[in-house]
Order: sequence, then C-alpha cells, then structure tokens
Amino acid sequence: MTGAAAVEAGPAPAPDWVAGGFGVYLHWPYCLSKCPYCDFNSHVAKAPVDHPRFARALVAELTAARQRTGPRRVDSVFFGGGTPSLMAPETVAAALDAVARLWGLAPDAEVTLEANPTSIEAVRFAAFRAAGANRVSMGAQALNDADLRALGRTHSAAEARAAFDVARTAFDRVSFDLIYARVGQTLASWEAELRAALAMAVDHLSLYQLTVEPGTRFAELHARGRLRVPAPELAADMYAATQEICGAAGMPAYEISNHARPGAQSRHNLIYWRYGDYVGVGPGAHGRATLADGTRLATVAPRDPAAWLAAVEARGDSVETEPVAPRDQAVEHLMMALRLSEGADPARHARLAGAPLDPEKVAALVADGVIARTSEGRIAATARGRMVLDAVLRALLL
Repeated sequence: MTGAAAVEAGPAPAPDWVAGGFGVYLHWPYCLSKCPYCDFNSHVAKAPVDHPRFARALVAELTAARQRTGPRRVDSVFFGGGTPSLMAPETVAAALDAVARLWGLAPDAEVTLEANPTSIEAVRFAAFRAAGANRVSMGAQALNDADLRALGRTHSAAEARAAFDVARTAFDRVSFDLIYARVGQTLASWEAELRAALAMAVDHLSLYQLTVEPGTRFAELHARGRLRVPAPELAADMYAATQEICGAAGMPAYEISNHARPGAQSRHNLIYWRYGDYVGVGPGAHGRATLADGTRLATVAPRDPAAWLAAVEARGDSVETEPVAPRDQAVEHLMMALRLSEGADPARHARLAGAPLDPEKVAALVADGVIARTSEGRIAATARGRMVLDAVLRALLL
C-alpha cells in the first residue's frame, strides 16, 4: 500500500427502524357483533369462516413481507381485530410458526392476542397459550352491566371478572381495556370503577376516553341528539383522576392512554410509539417496512376480507406500498414518540427531517409548561401537554 495510511471505515450506522424495534401485526377482521362506538376494520361474518383458508393467506402474506424486509428478528407479534379470540388456535399456531421460520423470534418475544371476556372465549385461553401466545389483551370496556349493554358488548361484568381470572392462569401477562367518559358517567363512578379494576391485580391497563367516530352507530345517534357524552371539562377531570389514581397504585402512564407496572409495558405498542418497523398482514392491516436501500415503505392491505383473500390467493400478497418521505417520517416519529412519557429524541428527528426542530419553538413550549427537556436529552410532553398534544405538535411542526 502506498501513500497515506488507509483509514478504516467505521461500522455503518444502524437503520433508523432499529431504534424502535421490529414487530408483526396480524388482523383478524371478524366479530360476533359490531359495537356502536367501533370504527376499526371489523365485520360480522355472513357465513362460517374458512379458518384453514384464512391461515394459508396469512402465511402467504407473511412470506411476501419477508421479501421486503430481508432478515430480521421479531421482537413482538400482535393478533388484533376484530375479535382474534374467535380464531381457531391452529390459525394462531400456523402464523407463529411462519413468523419464526421467516424471521426468527426473539427469545423473550411478546405474543399478544386480543380477546373478548366471554365465557365461551375464556375456555379457549389454554389452547391459545399452547399455540404460542403469552399475553392477552382483554376488551372489558366497562365493569357494570348497564354500561356494557349501552356499549353493545356481549358479555356481562361477571363474565369479564371470571374471564380475567382464567386468563391469569393461562398467560404470563394480561392487559385490560376500559372506556371512560361514557354516556351518563360521573367522575365518582369512574373513580370507583377504576379502583375496582386496579384491585383485580392487573399489570397493564389501557384506558380510553370514549370518542364519537364518524361512520359509527354512535355518530348517527349523536347527530340526531340521541347520544350525549360528558362535557369536555368533565372528561378532562376524568383523565386527570385516572393519572392520579393509577400513579398512586404503581401503574403510571407510560403513554397517553396506557398504564403499566414496571416491566409490563406493551412491547408491541412501544414499537409503534418508538417508530420502529412492523409488518401488517390481514384485511386492512397497515405496516412500515424499511428496504435494504433505506427506503421506508408504508403498506396497507384491502379492508374487505373477501377482497383481501382474493388478492393474496391471486398473487401471494395484497398490500399496496408507498414510500414515506424522510420529512414525513420525521413528523410520524414525533407524533408517536410524544405520546410516550419518555418523549422523543430531537437528534433522531433532525436526522429524519434533515434539520433540527426550531429551538425558539421548543423554548416557547417549555416556557408554557407543555413540554419539558429530560435528563436523557429528550423532549417530553408534560401532564398538561399530553391533554393538548395535538396543539403541541402543531406548534412544533408548523
């Protein structure tokens, strides 16, 4: 070798998605009935579901996704819906076998299955555990029968409690969903219900404020004046009480609507909020996949189950793909990360956007008390900032 001594190149920087991790989401679109508040891609099947056919399509679409992502290791798998606890356990097993074969599962991979807490589905929990699920997310939504009926739920409060007890014996981890700011709900009744849920020894709670979504039955009733939700001021009081009660019980919010005991956070949802990569398969599933050349793709599958099946069976894949521009990635990262109590990394935002956040805007929001700088050099929404997060994001990004 002649001339100046060669300088060894350092290791290539890790792809951006590595900061958030890599997961797989599988969507089961069917429910026994459509809840009046739900705007998710869920359908009531008009004929018996062909479970083996659906399983083959999931495996085919997973195989196509592997060609986009290349070799990875999967940190988490999430079966969402719809009502995934209506799946045949064999379908869950087939999908998990495919994930392990195509990418490999991390030794401590989290595998979550959403479930309704009916007695019929609870007896199937052991079969889902044997298929490979190790965490269940139960959609209880309320702990009194009158409100469950108003929400269109098919289970009773007693069934929810009994199903929770069964789930605790079958799964390593159990999450529990509740909706607050329901029609006619008072602050005192919500506080009592929340304390009752905490007394059930849960380790993770997802607590969502009822919102009237376009296209739902509740939206129709609301437009006709037949559905009155609590006033915004009361809903804000309920949110504040939720933070106080859960924090005192050792389950602080790690995300705007999610509370967990230390170590019990949803690893799969953290992939979304930390802006990692995730494969989405099944009707209506969305994904983010970074290619070998660094291009990040947004993927989306057809929402209609029949159209999804037909597309997968015709060409082995159903998704449409679209590149996500770096500036849009920066916006998505900030929108997701500021939902977390840990906040967002400004340096990562600057790498994605090609420019740092405006320091004057950041300083103004800090002075206003809606964001704070953390000891790790991140920026995080404060308790007050999380209540007006949309306004905080507009101020940062516009």
